[in-house]
Amino acid sequence: MKTYLSIGITGGIGSGKSYVCRIIEAMGYPVFYSDQEAKNITNSHPKAIEQITILFGKEAYIDQALNSPFIAEQVFNDPNLRLKLNEIVHPLVRDKYFEWAESSGAKLVFNEAAILFETGAYKQYDKMCLIVAPKQMRIDRVKKRSGLSEEQILERMSSQWTDEQKIPLADFVINNDEKSPLLPQINKMIQQLK
Repeated sequence: MKTYLSIGITGGIGSGKSYVCRIIEAMGYPVFYSDQEAKNITNSHPKAIEQITILFGKEAYIDQALNSPFIAEQVFNDPNLRLKLNEIVHPLVRDKYFEWAESSGAKLVFNEAAILFETGAYKQYDKMCLIVAPKQMRIDRVKKRSGLSEEQILERMSSQWTDEQKIPLADFVINNDEKSPLLPQINKMIQQLK
């Protein structure tokens, strides 16, 4: 029998999901970072490596590590390839999350992941939290941390659902616009979850 509440934390690129999750962690709640786990899996899981190599060819890996720039270029130009890559990686990440959540011993566990609504994975969580921020602010944040051009960022944004599409599916919406203090919003969510 499940003894914990599973909360998905999601939001568009640059919305500040990881920042919100670090605050939740500092408050003493365990957070599973799906993107980090996906990197581990694509670099070390034999089944994932085999399937990704079949899908993208030998160029997919350089020195036994995923050739991320090559893969990113392929999937952002071909939604079908992106879908196939997600079908390889996401189930493995999800299995790892639920295994981790079970062994955490915590009553509330959080999973930070970018496209929970887009993939339909949000249905596997007890509650969903959406992090939102103004578009230009998100673009500026991503530019600062990634070195991507505005065009590349907009391209990535266009592959994700808009906040307007996601808000009706979210149980909690946290506004990370640098005007609305985050802590009271996070506290309110946690109190309601308890």
